Amino acid sequence: MHVHLIGVAGTGMGAFAGLLKAAGHRVTGSDTAFYPPMGDALKAYGVEAMEGWDPAHLVPAPDLVVVGNVCRKDNPEARAAIDGGMNVRSFPKALGELFLAQRRSIVIAGTHGKTTTTALTAHLLHALSMDPSFLVGGLTKNFDTSFRLGKGGAFVVEGDEYDSAFFEKIPKFWSYRPWASVLTSIEHDHIDIYPDMEKYRDAFRGFVSRLAPDGVLVAHGPDAEVRAAAAKSSARVVYYGLTTDTYPDGFAPEWMAAPIAPSKGLQPFELFIGGSCAGRFFSPLMGEHNLRNAVGAIALLAEGFGLPVLQLCRALMDFKGVKRRQELVAEVSGVRIYDDFAHHPTAVDETLRAMKGHHPEAQLIAIFEPRSATACRNLHQREYPAAFASADLALLAPIGRAEIPDAEKLDVPAIVGEINARGGRAETVPVGAGSVDAIVARVAAEARAGDVVAVLSNGAFGGIHGKLARALEAREKGA
Repeated sequence: MHVHLIGVAGTGMGAFAGLLKAAGHRVTGSDTAFYPPMGDALKAYGVEAMEGWDPAHLVPAPDLVVVGNVCRKDNPEARAAIDGGMNVRSFPKALGELFLAQRRSIVIAGTHGKTTTTALTAHLLHALSMDPSFLVGGLTKNFDTSFRLGKGGAFVVEGDEYDSAFFEKIPKFWSYRPWASVLTSIEHDHIDIYPDMEKYRDAFRGFVSRLAPDGVLVAHGPDAEVRAAAAKSSARVVYYGLTTDTYPDGFAPEWMAAPIAPSKGLQPFELFIGGSCAGRFFSPLMGEHNLRNAVGAIALLAEGFGLPVLQLCRALMDFKGVKRRQELVAEVSGVRIYDDFAHHPTAVDETLRAMKGHHPEAQLIAIFEPRSATACRNLHQREYPAAFASADLALLAPIGRAEIPDAEKLDVPAIVGEINARGGRAETVPVGAGSVDAIVARVAAEARAGDVVAVLSNGAFGGIHGKLARALEAREKGA
């Protein structure tokens, strides 16, 4: 079958193109540009790339046209496919029909932790010889690509709640035919398409109601929003959490982990199942939030597939993580530079607390760029100051979206002022082309051997990671 993807160079669409090639289809795709790394990856997959939006790319007509959500309703190529009566699908619908309908679909959903938990679930299945297929919204370090077409019966997919396409305004994960799921959290996000919390809740209510009645929902017990959503599912519900979490009176998750102080770069924990201790194990991931992710993945595979808990916990130690999630990208003059995707205040708080816990003696310098549609708005203005409590110095960049109306903009100087008023140390830099260079210069003046620098952004952040490393190298040579 000839499948043509409009908007093929995006992270999800590019991975889907690779998945289609692995399934033996001829795949073509168009986009405005094919920059590395996705441009190079598409070439390696064997995808025929076509630059620009042009109805001529649809001649002769493909068997299937997949329209990415980067396309607007006036996109000339998408418009030609729809108006020409071609077989058109959104990316989620195509994924559901071509791959998920034939397998047991494991959908990892939630505001936080989706990518790591998806990658970990796929790794655990693979480690226990289940030969899974998967599609992850990030590059897992245990595999060469963010997708895989296995011969086993399970398909693990990251369940994004964002909308599907301009002609299909429903959450992506509604089309993923879930048989089993981990639901990690529900906290208002994507304000550009969910203007209030009630609409955001509806997305998750709709998702859990789509779980197969004979399936299983592994839900994060401490989260009241998750518990309320789980009540809408006809699937069997199993709860998980940590012993350090807070629960309603009389509520106890079936799966619980008791975290132990980090040691030698590992997170030890004791695992309790139904109140009985299954043993002491170790996670290679930093932070209690990642321990929750690990317990959720293990519980799902034990409850849903009957896989041995001891083998799953041992395989956890071999998980290498995901790029841009607490990823150590450089170490210069004893200064460690981490890259992380965190942008929601809860994620910022969890990430910084994890890094401080694993490097308790280090000065922690947090660099934050508000870039997502939600982070650039003042929706979480009050929550951000507390999110930086673990940082010894917080450097906040100006918001990364100039088009946000003034009345809706996040007030970065106000956050800096509040952090300082609470006894912390925070600074910002002037808006403009030199903001990244100003932050780099500040870090080069401040950081010393043993310090940790955490760069938090869901964008490229002006290549700040490389600039930081080069500045520290130049400082060392100058010294």
